[in-house]
Amino acid sequence: MELRYMGFEQTQNTRCYRFDQMVKGEPTVRLTITADLALFLEHRVRIQEGPTLCAGKLAADLAHSQLGKHQLTNDDLIAHLQARTNAEALESRGKRPRSAANARDTQATL
Repeated sequence: MELRYMGFEQTQNTRCYRFDQMVKGEPTVRLTITADLALFLEHRVRIQEGPTLCAGKLAADLAHSQLGKHQLTNDDLIAHLQARTNAEALESRGKRPRSAANARDTQATL
């Protein structure tokens, strides 16, 4: 399965990110996930991280067969910040975790 970022629409303080889910031999499915921009400001997360965070959330939802509406939540941003803090702490000690490297590679492809 591959998720392809297709852009976003914004209504007031909510962004609706669009992704196409592509599975070989199956029709493409359009998925959307919403994010409250106030959460980005509250947690000091750059808005540019939105597509990557939403792609990760969608992939996790789909892996757990969660259908219907998808939303980037406060808990998702807290988990992102904790993972980033942990990765930075390991890097400062000269150890780079494999998952952080993979996350950066994934971010670069979106």
